[in-house]
Amino acid sequence: MERITIHYLGHACFRLDFGQWRTVLDPYHDGMVPGLPPLRVEVEEALCSHQHDDHNFTRAVRLTHVRGVAPYETETLTVPHDGADGRLRGMNTIRIFRCGGLRIAHLGDLGRLLTAEEAEALSGLDCMLLPVGGYYTIDAAQAKAVVDAVRPRVVIPMHYRRGSMGFAEILELTDFTERFPEVRYEDGPLELTKETPDGVVVLTPEV
Repeated sequence: MERITIHYLGHACFRLDFGQWRTVLDPYHDGMVPGLPPLRVEVEEALCSHQHDDHNFTRAVRLTHVRGVAPYETETLTVPHDGADGRLRGMNTIRIFRCGGLRIAHLGDLGRLLTAEEAEALSGLDCMLLPVGGYYTIDAAQAKAVVDAVRPRVVIPMHYRRGSMGFAEILELTDFTERFPEVRYEDGPLELTKETPDGVVVLTPEV
């Protein structure tokens, strides 16, 4: 069965396991995100959506330097990190991974609503890793609009505040989850397959 294992490491950082190949996305700098411990992870690949300290701390990542290539195809979309065409915070990379018949996208620090063309490029996603906290990214209402435009099967929120975790200036997770009739909460990684139930899934950080 085709499968991608999704580990949430906190803030906007995830580890995606494509079989034996592991990719970490947007590792955060030590002490950067309140409530999260220093990040240390061993993977085959590290990717960053942009060069801010809460997304680009590759020194926390040990690369295994295995031979071979990643078992997926990837597409990228370059979008603004703000609502002013990048003039405030620069640009951000959305990454779309295709592994067999599964497609998953990490939206990084998306700073505005998607254009029709961007939404079309993201259509058919099995899973979307979506910022929801506002201030630095789209907020909860905008994130709901992105979900409605793209209609991914599974949505995993990121870049929010929850209890003692997260920046004080961004929104609580509940500002996003209250917009949906049902939300699943899981402590472990999510096994993404074609049989994974649809809906919003909140993952507990594994650090």
